[in-house]
Amino acid sequence: MKQTIIALTTALAFATCAQGQPDSLTAKSSFGPHPRILFFQGEETEMAASIQADASWTRVHEAILREADRLLPIEPIKRIQIGRRLLDKSREAVRRIFQLSYAYRMTGKQAYADRAEREMLDIAGFSDWNPTHFLDVAEMTMAMAIGYDWLHGQLSDASRLAIRAAIIQKGLEPSLETRYNSWLKAEHNWNQVCNAGMTYGALAIEEHDPQLARAIINRAIRSIRIPMQDYGPDGIYPEGYGYWGYGTSFNVMFLSAVEKTFGTDFGLCNTPGFLQTAGFLQHMSGPTRKPFNYSDAGVGAGFHPAMVWIANRIQDPSVLWQEKQFLASTNASRLTADRLLPALFFWKGTIQMDAVRPPTETMWVGKGKNPIAMMRSSWTDSNAVYIATKGGSPSINHAHMDIGSFVMDAMGLRWAMDFGMQEYESLESKGVKLWGRTQDSERWTVFRINNFAHNTLVVDSQLQRVDGKGALTAHGARKGFQYAVLDLSSVYQGQLAAAARGLAIVDGRQVLVRDEWLSGDKTTNVRWNLLTAADVRITGPQEATLTLQGKTLRLVVESDVPIEMKTWPTDPPRSYDAPNPGTVLTGFIATLPPHTKASVRVHLLPGDAKKIKSAPLHTWEP
Repeated sequence: MKQTIIALTTALAFATCAQGQPDSLTAKSSFGPHPRILFFQGEETEMAASIQADASWTRVHEAILREADRLLPIEPIKRIQIGRRLLDKSREAVRRIFQLSYAYRMTGKQAYADRAEREMLDIAGFSDWNPTHFLDVAEMTMAMAIGYDWLHGQLSDASRLAIRAAIIQKGLEPSLETRYNSWLKAEHNWNQVCNAGMTYGALAIEEHDPQLARAIINRAIRSIRIPMQDYGPDGIYPEGYGYWGYGTSFNVMFLSAVEKTFGTDFGLCNTPGFLQTAGFLQHMSGPTRKPFNYSDAGVGAGFHPAMVWIANRIQDPSVLWQEKQFLASTNASRLTADRLLPALFFWKGTIQMDAVRPPTETMWVGKGKNPIAMMRSSWTDSNAVYIATKGGSPSINHAHMDIGSFVMDAMGLRWAMDFGMQEYESLESKGVKLWGRTQDSERWTVFRINNFAHNTLVVDSQLQRVDGKGALTAHGARKGFQYAVLDLSSVYQGQLAAAARGLAIVDGRQVLVRDEWLSGDKTTNVRWNLLTAADVRITGPQEATLTLQGKTLRLVVESDVPIEMKTWPTDPPRSYDAPNPGTVLTGFIATLPPHTKASVRVHLLPGDAKKIKSAPLHTWEP
């Protein structure tokens, strides 16, 4: 086995040298003694004092200790694979071992160390960690590395040998095989998660195979630059809210670990846009505390420890305003479902949540692969108006046909919503080929993924163009008018000669959506969608009334061309589509004669708000 590792390491060293980049770590680089990952020996006392100085941190710390107590009698994880994934088991392993190891380090209670050791020995005995879906291996390796490193002095020689061998043979070695490591060139979350997991494994076992450990970490420092470049230029994470929580959190786990051990981040934090991503995530949740859940994201928002690391790094606690709200409104015990939660205490620095104040900017705009504009009337009013919209392309990893879509909050409720993702296994288990990104891919037949289910346009019952891209062409904020304009023409190429959409919050009370179109050489029908959980009544030839939890919002249309107000059901159109109870699509069908330039103006009026006059999009930018 040792000869195999040496051979693979030699091949890896050749491959990395071929990239023409010097190694960041050399034979003289010091890894230090165990524990060396995130939390050095002797730092427990200072950590305890900093936690006790802030009531918010104390609540979280105590919740982790309670969860560690709850885990003591629970049986270890079993190797039960679901479809192509072992990922739920790997994630639970991270959660259990990280929290049990943290509890031991902070209390010295031997039962926590013993329980973590038992978990690790069972995992070490698994036949493999499912390298064909390498995220599973990456997270399992991270779990085992943290436990091995933090509890190193408490483990028996036999346990250390078994756990270390598993990290090398079931974690690090498979990452050297080309059939398993395509993620090294990926621009998305796989790269971040897998490089982080492999780096933790390498940090844990370094003294037993220094050559392998250095090769793995040098490879990671080179490779992880690829997805980090995707945050440029402004901080947007192209895969959306849910995958920001995955990819960025593991990217921060990687950065914080190498910086702690080696005293440097190797210049990675200077990557344009990376630290600016705090602004992106901060603005992604509306007053309802629901996210702008475009692409493969869920409907819920929550607390992100990685935001604390970024806030500490940029020395701007105001980016934690949303995190403060989530922390204050959430039972601390629920936070322990976050498998990376203990890292919070290594990332917070001197930040005290009680001192966090609301941001000053009520609008955030970013460009890049998935340009986005998000705006609100207030950070402190729970009834504030909030809209978020996006351009981009369906060709992006995890993307939907949601170009031009938007969400809207007002009066403490979400009126214009996004279904978000459908659980992957529910589709894959029925034979759906979910990951194709060409125009004829089966992915676009899934109702929640195509443009028929998003708050955008459907032209002549056709799908958006996968090779198109919606561009953000104008944005701004002046007194009583926050706005963004998108050019959607390439997304509807061959369907409309031109298409642009502008969205604005007017006087802090209402939302205006203005669409401007140019038809081609035939009569064209354009379906204008709004997905909602409200009850909808068509109340006039150009008006609908939405009612939700006793509150009302009027949808009033002005149009240069004939329209027909409509509602559409959200029942699953295919056997593999998820149910969508309690929702409806509303909007209208507009009919455009050939070669017609037209605009439609949709006024979304909460409560007693009155519609205003709408000027052409080219006049929005002063």
